[in-house]
Amino acid sequence: MNGNSGQLNGKATGFGKVIKPGATIGILGGGQLGRMLTLAGRNMGYRFVTLDPTEDSPCGQVADEQIVAGYDHVISARKLAEQAEVITYEFENVDAQVTELLMKEAYVPQGSQLLYTTQHRIREKKAIEAAGAPVAPYEEITSAAQLREVVERFGTPCVLKTATGGYDGKGQWVIRSLDETQEAFDTLIKSGAELVLEQFIHFDKELSVIAARSPGGEVKAFPAAENIHVNNILHLSIVPARIPASVQKEAEELAVRIASSMGVIGLLAVELFLTPDGQLYVNELAPRPHNSGHYTMESCRTSQFEQHIRAICNLPLGSTELMTPVVMVNLLGQHVDPLLELLDQPGFEDEELGVSAKIHLYGKHEAKHNRKMGHVNLLASDTARALTWIERSAIWESK
Repeated sequence: MNGNSGQLNGKATGFGKVIKPGATIGILGGGQLGRMLTLAGRNMGYRFVTLDPTEDSPCGQVADEQIVAGYDHVISARKLAEQAEVITYEFENVDAQVTELLMKEAYVPQGSQLLYTTQHRIREKKAIEAAGAPVAPYEEITSAAQLREVVERFGTPCVLKTATGGYDGKGQWVIRSLDETQEAFDTLIKSGAELVLEQFIHFDKELSVIAARSPGGEVKAFPAAENIHVNNILHLSIVPARIPASVQKEAEELAVRIASSMGVIGLLAVELFLTPDGQLYVNELAPRPHNSGHYTMESCRTSQFEQHIRAICNLPLGSTELMTPVVMVNLLGQHVDPLLELLDQPGFEDEELGVSAKIHLYGKHEAKHNRKMGHVNLLASDTARALTWIERSAIWESK
């Protein structure tokens, strides 16, 4: 199963610097994405140094060294540059000015322009449109009176968002009536960020596609994932997505088109809405490994993390073929103890269902409610069996 990815693979159109195994890779950010990047890269023979303000960070636990400092600390950033042959980032809210400084003193193939674009929702939407991909109607909002006027034009519900910051539903207000406009504006404008209003898309499914592009111009897309959120936090990624093959192909084509148009190096996660009449709209981008791509770790010939290492080091990209159906389920703070209690029980490896559960814990020190602590990839002959395993386990009853 390859989700038609083989038809979408671009060809190299140029040459770039090749970083071979044995070199040191620097990571801006020390969270779980950096941790899984490091584990994948270690298998390939790379060394790692990470910069993160939290001591003993998830990435720092498995890297060769952690520099403990803020992302805007110039001296520490320069230390990272001195130790690494190539630098990448594991989330998009790192300091773009520091990234720009590092570009002058080190090799940062992803560059600062991609960060500049994806850190700002309005710039991001314009870049998506420039690639010829559809987005929901939107408008920049500068006053409560304007917000009311645009809400009247868009209709309710619609979503007011801060243009910068915000994740897992933060920095957003779903406006369901005109009476909410003043409160919504007053609440979000306190952040100091610009605001953007988006028309609400009545979608049938949420999808995402992870695409990878190398400096040489080679580009590949992983099969689309069907995503289910609970309380604005990703709960499940189901692959193959329960969508027609034509929609799967179109979603992957959109991701490849956007990655190519923006000159992405490394990974780009493209989140999409699928409407009941089969239309796709791009919702958001993330220029890094993505939660919805964790399913690739055991189910694809190449994981998203190995693919990112290959891309930034300008090695040939790996096959994105899906080898087995899979459901990825997130472990939040409230799910960790129930999982550990089930771990040594007979039902964990369910022979009746034929489900194999692969656990990934991130090494975070405190299991807070709704904090992402890990995930489980459930491999099965079909995704219905994996979903049945999740229901039977009762781990996720506490949402």
